[in-house]
Amino acid sequence: MAAKRIVIAGLVQRVGYRDWMVAEATALGVAGWVRNLPDGSVEALVDGATPAVEELLRRCRRGPARARVDSITEEMATPPEDPEFRRI
Repeated sequence: MAAKRIVIAGLVQRVGYRDWMVAEATALGVAGWVRNLPDGSVEALVDGATPAVEELLRRCRRGPARARVDSITEEMATPPEDPEFRRI
């Protein structure tokens, strides 16, 4: 298992990024959460099998159709207690 905290910067708010990420993470069996940050970026905690987490990160670099991802920072994190992936 690989838990990571990621911050996605760019045009990622008001474009459906969080709902899109919930759908993508759920399809891949990844647990965690996603939320908007006051600076206009999106923060997420993702946890699951390493290949699933890496695939989700690959997809996050593109994002949904209306998004523009400029950068993603990631760091190792403590896994979430909830086995679902949700928007907070």
